[in-house]
Amino acid sequence: MDAVMAGQVLLAFAFAYLLGSIPFGLLLTRAAGLGDVRAIGSGNIGATNVLRTGKKWLAAATLILDGLKGFLAVALVRQFFALNDPVLQFAEAGPVPAAALGAVVGHCFPVWLRFKGGKGVATNAGVAFGLGWPIGLTYALVWIGVLAAARISSLAGMSAVVAATIAAALLGYPQFVPVLAVIAVVILWLHRANIGRLMRGEEPRVGKKG
Repeated sequence: MDAVMAGQVLLAFAFAYLLGSIPFGLLLTRAAGLGDVRAIGSGNIGATNVLRTGKKWLAAATLILDGLKGFLAVALVRQFFALNDPVLQFAEAGPVPAAALGAVVGHCFPVWLRFKGGKGVATNAGVAFGLGWPIGLTYALVWIGVLAAARISSLAGMSAVVAATIAAALLGYPQFVPVLAVIAVVILWLHRANIGRLMRGEEPRVGKKG
């Protein structure tokens, strides 16, 4: 990687990180007069925890905005560097994967909140659509399908991030498999407590207490 490429990669990552680090869940709950969402439930800023405020519309807004920032991070970087063809060799190890990773890392580890954010599932959904609509569609279908069947938010999210990596490999986007695999590892690691509860049969279901 030459100096120009390295600079573009760093710029793309930094831009996407800052965009991804906007804590919409925290901002929306405070604007709605509900205080600090980090003081309830799991303590993170994602849509699932916002749902614990009892405001479904607020959780939906958080979900949409968290996804949108992931999509925009990839789309704007691609536009800025004139990477209109997602299969260009330049994009394979360049700014687009850097933006994808930066957006998710920004959401999960925002500098403004002492690096304690959400778990990245919604933001990664937006990233998936930004990388390629077939990847995003697979992500959405698996996420919604598992959630509808199991009613367990964490299981649905983890299934979707793994499915996105597989979809990229099978649907003609091999250049994005490495970054999606790295993102999947990060998100699964952030769900390690959920994985433990799933193994013990203690993970709460959406819409039910406990």
